[in-house]
Amino acid sequence: MKKARDMKSIEQALVAFYRNQKRMPTYAEMMDLFEVRSKSVVSYWIEKLIEKGILEKDAQGFLKLSGVSFGIPLVGNVAAGLPVSAEENAHDVVSMDEYLVARPDSSFLLRVTGDSMIGAGIMEGDLVVVERDRQPKNGDIVLAEVDGEWTMKYFRRQGRGVFLEAANPAYSTIHPQSELKIGGVIAASVRKYLM
Repeated sequence: MKKARDMKSIEQALVAFYRNQKRMPTYAEMMDLFEVRSKSVVSYWIEKLIEKGILEKDAQGFLKLSGVSFGIPLVGNVAAGLPVSAEENAHDVVSMDEYLVARPDSSFLLRVTGDSMIGAGIMEGDLVVVERDRQPKNGDIVLAEVDGEWTMKYFRRQGRGVFLEAANPAYSTIHPQSELKIGGVIAASVRKYLM
């Protein structure tokens, strides 16, 4: 006789399915995942997962994950300068979305084109996390609409004037002629080396 599944194992099975399939399982698939024989037992577990904040229903009544982040172990530090002896210990689990996205409700991603921000370490093909409701401070990297064109540059304030500056000397400073709208502040950038 199989041992009954507990809440943690049910949650792990659901998260693993979502991570691998990039979608929520059907009720029939949940029967297999949860190792149960009836949809009523699946409904029981769904209600428990909703109460715990792991699942929620959207406006159309479809289930979606809500309180789950896909964390990976943080195992230590590595020197980017001179080599030092390395110690690998599982210090913590870090969720990349929580680490990179402090305000998910007001954030979005953009893929970078061009090389005007290479001096800031932002390369073509990188993804940047943009926080749309944040007021820029002098020196922040911003997404801005300047005279009808969108760009990503350093936000610079000098006296009452504002201008945008590239992180590549090949590009000149942008002084808005008629209009400057800030679309958000860049909070993080991500580069993937392996495909």
